[in-house]
Amino acid sequence: MEYKRIVTYVAMLLAVAAATSPAAGLSDQEQLGKNLFFDTNLSEPKGQSCADCHGTEVGFTGPDSTINALGAVYEGAVPGRFGNRKPPAASYAGDSPVLHWNRMWIGGMFWDGRATGWTLGDPLAEQAQGPFLNPLEQNNPSPRAVVDKVLASYYSPLFKQVCGVTYNVTGYYECVARSIAAYERSNEVTAFTSRYDYYLAGKLQLTAQEAQGLTLFEGKAMCANCHTSKPGPNNARPLFTDYTYDNLGIPKNPMNPFYYEPEWNPKGLAWVDEGLGGFLKSNGNSSKVYQPEMGKFKVPTLRNVDRRPSDTFIKAYGHNGYFKSLKQIVHFYNTRDALPTCNPKMAGLMPGVDCWPAPEVSKNINKAEMGNLGLNNTEEDAIVAFLKTLSDGYVQQ
Repeated sequence: MEYKRIVTYVAMLLAVAAATSPAAGLSDQEQLGKNLFFDTNLSEPKGQSCADCHGTEVGFTGPDSTINALGAVYEGAVPGRFGNRKPPAASYAGDSPVLHWNRMWIGGMFWDGRATGWTLGDPLAEQAQGPFLNPLEQNNPSPRAVVDKVLASYYSPLFKQVCGVTYNVTGYYECVARSIAAYERSNEVTAFTSRYDYYLAGKLQLTAQEAQGLTLFEGKAMCANCHTSKPGPNNARPLFTDYTYDNLGIPKNPMNPFYYEPEWNPKGLAWVDEGLGGFLKSNGNSSKVYQPEMGKFKVPTLRNVDRRPSDTFIKAYGHNGYFKSLKQIVHFYNTRDALPTCNPKMAGLMPGVDCWPAPEVSKNINKAEMGNLGLNNTEEDAIVAFLKTLSDGYVQQ
């Protein structure tokens, strides 16, 4: 019996040591951020971590194939409560600037830019603070509740080492957010280990189909106008986003569970996701500022856009997860304006073949860079093949 107690005690010490010592390649702050990111005790009730909606195996976005195939919106810590949008990727987000106007809105975090960076100077850190207090996500009543849970955790010594020993809710909660942001910026999350990175380094050649896709991506299909694909200043690796906002004309996702939550969405099926424009309106801006932004959502990175644990795993695309494959969303970009709008009164019409459903927000749609690209099926497939080269975890043989 005594032997078992000793073994158990040693195992506990080793577990604590592992949690309070940085993993190889992670700084103390990054390791703290990792512990926070995967801690299922930081919700109310406990049981939901950041990773529940931002899974490592899928490029830090929605990790459940069944959910992605349906509404694509994830349930929060309280059973029956759902958010209203698909989880955005938590990786490759660290360079998004503070939300600002420069002939267009640039930067911020979340699909609608509401984590502006205006308070902390870092949109990614502000984004990390949001889900903890969102009643449709981790549902904590206050920053103090989060801080107290962290102080009671097995990695509390590391937290105090990084964030200080003086109890201060505001300072501690900011440190929580900055540590999560540091982990999301780390090489473990933002890894740059895709086939495309090896290609840029001159270590491999793309296949003929992938090379054709890249040429189309940067040319005829105009994808690179927003999803920048070339190295930046000082040979900075491309992040496949320019951090701007666009209304792509995406239809409503009728399977979004948020439509059926009257407590949180009294408008029900009449609710319209206004994106950046909705945030700017709620922030007190004039109609001259917010009306041109209605229906616009942040241009996401395309890195890890196809990363998934198996070929049968379904990923969802678009802010509301309407699209269920890369082929489908590429086809939408190509044919949105070439096909008629579906008539809901006519049975048997197949979206993407006969027509496309009406956009959720019909104003401010980007028609200059998408909608009628004139790509044939082979060219669409080539773009998809190229996009698949952006998944991290490639190991050169």
